[in-house]
Amino acid sequence: MKIFAISDLHLPGGVQKPMDIFGTHWCNHFERIAADWQERVGQGDAVLLPGDFCWAMQLEDALVDLRRVAALPGQAVLLRGNHDYWWSAISRVRAALPEGMAALQNDALDVGTAIVCGTRGWLCPGDTPLAADDLRVYQREVLRLALSLQDAKAKQARAHAQGRDLPLVAMMHFPPFASPETPSGFTDLLEVHGVSLCVYGHLHGPGIGGAFQGMLRGIAYRLVSCDALGFRLLELPTPERSAT
Repeated sequence: MKIFAISDLHLPGGVQKPMDIFGTHWCNHFERIAADWQERVGQGDAVLLPGDFCWAMQLEDALVDLRRVAALPGQAVLLRGNHDYWWSAISRVRAALPEGMAALQNDALDVGTAIVCGTRGWLCPGDTPLAADDLRVYQREVLRLALSLQDAKAKQARAHAQGRDLPLVAMMHFPPFASPETPSGFTDLLEVHGVSLCVYGHLHGPGIGGAFQGMLRGIAYRLVSCDALGFRLLELPTPERSAT
């Protein structure tokens, strides 16, 4: 079983939102992603989708895009992004998801070769203090990551009792730090809980070039915004389980 990741699909969600207004490289972007997905993903594989799935404002309007993606091979694992306004109460989202899709919020999922957890994230403290509203959201998201990691550790322990040694993989929508030199509440939690790999999205255009990718304090970080990947899924390496 393999794990892939790609974020920021920005599907139309029932509205006219052509993505090529952001550049000609976005032309027919989902058709290109879907063709790559069909070619490389098997039925037993998982595809992580960390946020900004579609532009829909209501859950009902997101269903067309959810069904399009659910029809592709493998299990799609969704996380909320800052533009996923259609994502209402998690119980409603999960009840509406087509077969073959899962949504994470304050919990984790065993995908066979890893335990996947995560949260949307937010702006992180950096050289300048966060505004009060941003600080409040940041602190809430740190708490949500803590809850997700607690569930991930419990699922990891159950898998270990079954003779399955599974690493922890985290996905976030926002980058988990303002800069790699500045730890955050997110990176502190990822490190303490022994996460091996973290994928994130949100960044586009000039932001892609400045994104940190690589090893940082024992964790591999990868940017998976679809335009950063050339509209092809990234196959994730199978990380070693941390001894932490």
